Amino acid sequence: TAQHEDRPGFQYDHEAFLGKEEARSFDQLSPEESRERLGKIVDRIDDNKDGYLTTEELKNWIKRVQKRYIYENVAKVWKDYDLNKDNKIAWEEYKQATYGYYL
Repeated sequence: TAQHEDRPGFQYDHEAFLGKEEARSFDQLSPEESRERLGKIVDRIDDNKDGYLTTEELKNWIKRVQKRYIYENVAKVWKDYDLNKDNKIAWEEYKQATYGYYL
């Protein structure tokens, strides 16, 4: 998992905390709806249900969100690379999918 780097703007933190797709859906909510939905997420992060979030709980949450994003992203692009649909990506398929029109 890539290390989080501080960058200007809240969008980067927003995506790290919620995941890219979830962050996008939050952008379309009213402040009240955002607050309510965020409260539900905080309840899910609070593993020991003590009403407080620890640094460890936040780290674990962000790792889960990032891992989910990676798996979803791989699933989305897999079909573009597996040209012969054998559920394997050969070097030739990768080159063709990545650099096809250059080769």
